[in-house]
Amino acid sequence: MEARDTIETDAPDEPYKKALRLEYFTLAYNIAEAAASIVFGSLAGSIALIGFGLDSIVESFSGLILIWRLKKHRAGSEEEEEEIERRAERFVALTFFLLGSYILFESVGKLVEGEVSDPSAPGIAIALLSMTIMPIVARKKYDLGVAIKSRALVADSKETLACALLSVALLVGLGANYVFGFWQADPIVALLIVAFLFREGREGWKESSN
Repeated sequence: MEARDTIETDAPDEPYKKALRLEYFTLAYNIAEAAASIVFGSLAGSIALIGFGLDSIVESFSGLILIWRLKKHRAGSEEEEEEIERRAERFVALTFFLLGSYILFESVGKLVEGEVSDPSAPGIAIALLSMTIMPIVARKKYDLGVAIKSRALVADSKETLACALLSVALLVGLGANYVFGFWQADPIVALLIVAFLFREGREGWKESSN
């Protein structure tokens, strides 16, 4: 009977544990992705690939925020936990603005200065890997965020989705330049992602203030 009670008590915490494992995975993946992108981008002289690596570092901040938030589960009263949720959601919203501002600056700079994204086989492989993995992780985060009613985790799932979209921009930029010589594709696609990031950041900040 005691064992059954323990199972029933632990069960509500399982989604939080799953979410925490996802955040640890995302953080480790982003760090590895950042290192590989910056190294291969430097070797190939690819501004786009180096920028993608720096984006991964910014996205790691969101993962650290969610790890902090999830570890605070049941750390205080319901009111205290709600305040922790609001703070986490606000911090994630700020990372949207930070990431969006950086991509906007880089994209406009490339268009104005004509910085061409060089073809890079490792860069294309990194982009394809991210396009495959990140949408799955984003969906799992979203589902868990809805299940545990965590607006911060839902917001973070959208930032993970943004990582996948950025990998599409990277692939389009490297691929279009390699095949057609159309180097402008990368910054143009990235500007569309900036609009997505700013919109989600604004909505996240508004939600955290309600």
